[in-house]
Amino acid sequence: GLAEWYALVQKMRSEKPSLRIGIVGKYVELEDAYLSVKESLIHAGLAVDRDVEFQWISSEDLEKGRDISGLEAVDGIVVPGGFGYRGIEGKIVAARFARQHNVPYLGLCLGMQVMCIEKARDFFNSDEPNSTEFDISTEYPIIDLMPDQRDIADMGGTMRLGTYPCQLEPDSKAGRAYMSQGHGQIVLERHRHRFEFNNAYRKTLEEQGVRFTGLSPDGRLVEIAELRDHPFMVGSQFHPEFKSRPNRPHPLFLAFIKAAVQYRDQQQSTSGGVTVEQPTVDGPSTNGYAQERVAV
Repeated sequence: GLAEWYALVQKMRSEKPSLRIGIVGKYVELEDAYLSVKESLIHAGLAVDRDVEFQWISSEDLEKGRDISGLEAVDGIVVPGGFGYRGIEGKIVAARFARQHNVPYLGLCLGMQVMCIEKARDFFNSDEPNSTEFDISTEYPIIDLMPDQRDIADMGGTMRLGTYPCQLEPDSKAGRAYMSQGHGQIVLERHRHRFEFNNAYRKTLEEQGVRFTGLSPDGRLVEIAELRDHPFMVGSQFHPEFKSRPNRPHPLFLAFIKAAVQYRDQQQSTSGGVTVEQPTVDGPSTNGYAQERVAV
């Protein structure tokens, strides 16, 4: 009732410790392009008594200049959904930074795909793994149209749009996040995308520490991926930001914010930050795989 909302407003107005979250995208000059993501993070922050502040990081700047100072300044990294090749390599830089330095990472739709592409590039020691959305002739199509979609010429006809079920692996970061808020093993989530994780690479990435902890009930489609040996690196093919509410934060956002709080506390109790070797445009990347292509 009204008492719940009154308490929520009081909590919003009260002074709280801050938390800095980096949002990596190509439309960061217009923050409202990511309004649902921003509000979902604020909802989750309220649930753990944290004031969420935002570091807006241009994925195009990341890929052009390799300036990762924005990534070094945050307690967690979010890569939201999007379409198109522009800025994609910068998002891969962000995913690599999060993986290498154990920074909490939440990938939404394209953000999950980026996370899987980055892990594949690390394994194959090559910049060739990609999505056929960005490179139709890639040798390693980690993200691709499903076989039954390829004959549909109209772009809109291949879109997976609306609510679909996701079956969770209970013993996983994602599963525990949902079940701690009273959800069952099957949840309904909203989608808006064309491309899917390519199951031809599922076993390869599983052997490299990727867990596919949310699947369509028939097991054909990857809905959630996470890294086994990382404090919190989780990606969803769906858009959880569309189901978050001020008094009911989405489980994935809440779990991410809790991980970011833990990361911040750890950083403050040690030397106060990560030390990284900044990658260069002309040289090899920090994890040794080949120089990435950059959209002009």
